[in-house]
Amino acid sequence: MSDNFTNKFMANEKNLALLNETMWGPNGIRQAEELASFFTITKDMKILDLGCGLGLSAVYLVQQYGATVFATDLYADPTENHERFKSLGIADKIIPMTVDATQPMPFAKRYFDVVFSVGAYNMFGDTEEMLPNFIPYIKKGGYIAVAFPGLKYDFGNNVPKEMQPFWDVPEVARYIRGIEWWRDLFYKEKGIEILSIGEQACHDIAWKEYLATRDPNKEDEKWDLDMMAAESGKYFNTIQLIAKVI
Repeated sequence: MSDNFTNKFMANEKNLALLNETMWGPNGIRQAEELASFFTITKDMKILDLGCGLGLSAVYLVQQYGATVFATDLYADPTENHERFKSLGIADKIIPMTVDATQPMPFAKRYFDVVFSVGAYNMFGDTEEMLPNFIPYIKKGGYIAVAFPGLKYDFGNNVPKEMQPFWDVPEVARYIRGIEWWRDLFYKEKGIEILSIGEQACHDIAWKEYLATRDPNKEDEKWDLDMMAAESGKYFNTIQLIAKVI
């Protein structure tokens, strides 16, 4: 696992403050660095960053590789993201947009070299229709690279007792699934060649860095802290899938 960029980025006090203010989940820069280490990215590439949140993965892709990134999200404000990118001096390489990944997207077909997603794909990509929807936007030979929260094994109807309070939220049971479930879903798609499916090595540290920013006195932030304390390293992982469009 490579984390040279992330460690250097976090060694800068201003960068660390920005990171701590913008994490919507486990450290997206660290996850992006590990994900990108499994295939080749160059400065000439155009990358569609789906579900970019507050832009951490886009920051990594531009600062490390100089690629052109379309930073898209359904909920993050693209104007606020643009201001953030300007403050880092990389706004000329990132196009911030509001995009619903489940709908037809406003891009030319075969336009992108890579579709990249950190921490979000499980929230919109969990149907057989999703891959066929966005594969046409990727060049032949281009990549799909995604990393997101998952389970070491599917709970099914046997949710562990300590996790039952959190699985009472319907979205959790839908969005957090086992690695075998995702493997089966990706292998159903005939338009791609699976290059890698596995667990990210940075799972523990990326979560630790995120949880350190949570305030136990705020109810929504306490929920994450309580869930991860209950899980205690037994059930969760970060799933990484990389495929080539054929």
